[in-house]
Amino acid sequence: MLKAMRPHQWVKNGFVVAPLVFAKGLGDTSLMLRSAAAFLCFSFVASSIYVMNDLADVEADRAHPKKRHRPIASGKVSEHSAKILTAVLATCALAGSALLGWEVAATIAGYLVLQVAYTFKLKKVPYVDVLCIATGFELRVLCGSFALDVEPSIYLLVVTLLLSLFLGFGKRVHELRQAETSEAREKQRLALTRYNERTLIVLLQTTALATTGTYVMYTLDEDTRAFFGTDYLAATIVFTEFGVLRFLDLVRNKSDADSPTEQMLKDWPFLLNLVFWAGAVVAVIYFT
Repeated sequence: MLKAMRPHQWVKNGFVVAPLVFAKGLGDTSLMLRSAAAFLCFSFVASSIYVMNDLADVEADRAHPKKRHRPIASGKVSEHSAKILTAVLATCALAGSALLGWEVAATIAGYLVLQVAYTFKLKKVPYVDVLCIATGFELRVLCGSFALDVEPSIYLLVVTLLLSLFLGFGKRVHELRQAETSEAREKQRLALTRYNERTLIVLLQTTALATTGTYVMYTLDEDTRAFFGTDYLAATIVFTEFGVLRFLDLVRNKSDADSPTEQMLKDWPFLLNLVFWAGAVVAVIYFT
């Protein structure tokens, strides 16, 4: 059951904690506890969706060479148990988020509704499926902001949107190149048959430039420098640039991984760069 919850995917919910860091809340015990609670609630609701997805795709997964080993598809977790697990996780997430405030609960509920729609309908619609993924990341940032009762930075929201679109388009390019025939694409993901690789490449490159450009604007913005009391946040731009370029390289590499986003979590240069970026941001914001 724990494997079906995919706790390794909880790293995505780091976006829930981002408002805590950029609101200079590290060190404030009350804010850190609320941020941790919001992270846990979002992780639970995300896991409920992962289990629900596996239930919805169980027959297709059983025909897939890799996905057939998933807990539900392999029969290690029964479908009845999986349904109970989904309900319990979603209920815990909604109940816990309600204790943090109605805005947090509304965000969690909105994510749940969005993902149900995505699972049963929207994931079959090209480009809309990636937009749904990006919206999910936006809701993560809003959830973290509402939990702390701080106004989310417009830059943080825009960068999050562009970055998640960039990652989503990269994943679709990778999938198109792995599934070279229309039949293979239909088996892997129905929406793939209606994607155009040239259009995806343009969108991928555009969102890559927009993501880094917006981050550069944020670090150089007069209000940003005044809020943090330093000009050195611009020094973290180099890590952002490397991360984007490294991901583009992973997209071009036809690996055995299901997606470049999965591969980047195992890629030591990318992970090391991420650690350096996070360390540099914390050092600049809190120690300069």
